[in-house]
Formats: sequence, structure tokens, C-alpha cells
Amino acid sequence: QVQLTESGGGLVQAGGSLRLSCAVSGRTFSTYDIKWFRQAPGKEREFVGVITSSDGTWYGDSAKGRFTLSRNNAKATAYLQMNSLKPEDTAVYNCAADQNFNTATMMNFEYRGQGTQVTVSS
Repeated sequence: QVQLTESGGGLVQAGGSLRLSCAVSGRTFSTYDIKWFRQAPGKEREFVGVITSSDGTWYGDSAKGRFTLSRNNAKATAYLQMNSLKPEDTAVYNCAADQNFNTATMMNFEYRGQGTQVTVSS
């Protein structure tokens, strides 16, 4: 079993930055791709990005140019650095663990955390 715990969410003004963390326990962190999703009230879950077990990254359209994914295998933690935040980035952000990422199944995951709220004020 893999457990994921997100942290780092909060309230920030438009134009500000936040760094979300995703701490993973239970299995070998380095073998998992870590995906990030977000869901705003009344909207469908949206793919934010993925950092693969080989450190490759792929971003959803809303994240390109503003968000950066990274990971620290020694700490079993993945990070989502979010810059130039906008009110439309307001959502609950979840990280998820999966393997063998491909764009056709990017919304799938094996394990997911409970999420952290990000609120961007205008």
C-alpha cells in the first residue's frame, strides 16, 4: 500500500507563489510516477502534470510555463512549485502515484492523497 500526503496549500494573492509537497510512504518511491491533479468546485478533475520515475516531466496546458515539478527520492517527496498564480488556479490539489505513464491514461492512478486546498484571491 502506498500512502500520499499533500501539504503546502493555503491562501495566496494573485501573482503569488506556493510550493506543494507530496510525501509518499509504503513502497519504493523512486519507482513511481507522481501525478498532480486539481479539482475546483463544480468542475471536473484536471490533470496538472506528472514527474516520472526517470525524472521526465509533462504538464497540462494550465500549468505550462508557470508550474514546475520536481522530486527528491531520498526524501520520498515530490513537489509542485506554482508561480504567477491566478484566481482560476483555486482548487483542491491532489498528488497520485502511478507507473508507466502515458498520455492516453494520464487521468488514471493507483494511489491518491487526500488533497490540499489552494485559494488564490484577486
